[in-house]
Amino acid sequence: MIKILLACNAGMSTSLLVENMKKAAQEKAIEIEIKAVGASSVRVEMLKEQGWQVVLLGPQVRYELKRIQKAAEPIPVDVIDTRDYGLMNGKNVLDKALALLEK
Repeated sequence: MIKILLACNAGMSTSLLVENMKKAAQEKAIEIEIKAVGASSVRVEMLKEQGWQVVLLGPQVRYELKRIQKAAEPIPVDVIDTRDYGLMNGKNVLDKALALLEK
């Protein structure tokens, strides 16, 4: 199972994106868990629940990238493309997460 943590301002604006990512994963027959939280809660969430493999940030919290990379190390952290986020393109965001896992 792949575990992806998404972070945005409050953890709510990504709920549609989470659903679209789950649909894309289902089409690829990938077992996945995705959770959205506020950027300020990433560290707490990672301590509370182990096993997150990738953290993706909404473009509106890209300024938190360095802080979250440090808190999540060695887990890969990156920012979701603004266009993919705006279009709620779950397939592209899932592909980005999977590519980060391959590095």
